[in-house]
Amino acid sequence: MISPQLSKKFWKNKLTSSPARIISLSFAAVILFGTFLLMLPFSSREGVITPFLDCLFTATSATCVTGLVVHDTYHYWTPFGQFVIIGLIQIGGLGLVTFTSFFNLMIGKKLGLRGIHLAQESTNSLGEDVGKLLKLVVGTSLVVEGTGALLLSTQLVPQYGWKGLPMSIFTSISAFCNAGFDLFGQQGEYSSLTNYNNNPVILFTIGFLIIIGGIGFIVISDLMQYRRTKKLTLHTRVVLLTTLILIFLGMFITALLEWNNPATLDSLPNLWQKLQASWFHSVSCRTAGFNSISMSELTNPTKIWSSLLMFCGAAPGSTGGGIKCTTVAVIMMTVFSVVRGGEDTVIFHRRVDKSAVYKSLAVMVLGAILVAVTSGAIVATMYETHQVSAVDAFFESVSAFATVGLSAGISENANLLCKCLLIFSMYLGRLGPVSFFLSLAMRSSVRRKEIVPEGKIQIG
Repeated sequence: MISPQLSKKFWKNKLTSSPARIISLSFAAVILFGTFLLMLPFSSREGVITPFLDCLFTATSATCVTGLVVHDTYHYWTPFGQFVIIGLIQIGGLGLVTFTSFFNLMIGKKLGLRGIHLAQESTNSLGEDVGKLLKLVVGTSLVVEGTGALLLSTQLVPQYGWKGLPMSIFTSISAFCNAGFDLFGQQGEYSSLTNYNNNPVILFTIGFLIIIGGIGFIVISDLMQYRRTKKLTLHTRVVLLTTLILIFLGMFITALLEWNNPATLDSLPNLWQKLQASWFHSVSCRTAGFNSISMSELTNPTKIWSSLLMFCGAAPGSTGGGIKCTTVAVIMMTVFSVVRGGEDTVIFHRRVDKSAVYKSLAVMVLGAILVAVTSGAIVATMYETHQVSAVDAFFESVSAFATVGLSAGISENANLLCKCLLIFSMYLGRLGPVSFFLSLAMRSSVRRKEIVPEGKIQIG
């Protein structure tokens, strides 16, 4: 019979043997702690204990930097509740493991081999000096968020008085972390940035905070070293090119589809505001969750196109979600290679390793399956009560999985099953489908190569 001490040691080793598992558990722990804090009576303006599922949904959305909400952040939560939410966003955006590893370095504690491996997994490091990268992650976050808050305060302090200063800080952190939570509900519940299409300072500041947070810290590090190295890595070039393509293609198609929609772009008074709103919508679809035009009033073609942008997402090692723009690039170039009769995926005259191709396909397929299941459940269980359309269900499901936060109005009305599915989608989307399922595996992901006989299957 196994003693309790040996059994406890066995499960402790199993739970902490995999970096992916530790990261998964750290996110779960932060979510549960945030849920407990939000349930406290002084977290809500009504002074009541908020239902567990609503708090869990909000804590998951904040920690997974999504932005889907069941209550308006300004109207429902007290300043304490809002402080909890922005704390969860900051921790979730950078990762609890990143924070703990950074502070261990600051107090002079060595990470050790296991700690380095864990920090590399948390930051999606490609082999850089982990210590320097951790300092870059935290330092860049503080500088960019501080600069963003300063720029936003030039507009919000004159409008709201000194109350505009905490609003600026909250908004800057939320934008850089691609979270989408905001305190603009005081102008109308769930209004987000719909009243600021005439303010380019706010829209462009938030837009560029989203982009900087979405390209990833590895790219930022590479760009900072460019003056010395005079070259960019393949990863950086792919991220920057796909980001530019997705943003401006998204802007063009959004403008094309919504230009004459009286509920969105057609209601704006001039050409500049229409182009600005189209650009901001495309940027926000990169997993940010802010909106300057009404999501519920978008035409169905625009919702479908926006869903595709959201599904693509930001870059690996960033504060954003989605299947990641590099995944899209690898899959598209693989298709291009196959059509041309090639056997290798080549990007910028560099051959991409087969394992990256296989992982890209796995991430896309797993994400698509989760979105399909969630969408089907929403339509099946909410059609009779709320007349939810398949397009809106698809839009909301992609928004949850890609940790975007743009909403067609389903989240606040979702039933128990749909809320649970959306919570799981946000959690899995933040961790990454492959990393999540690897964290569930109790056996090591490193296996000996087996020699098996080759089989032939007809394709196409």
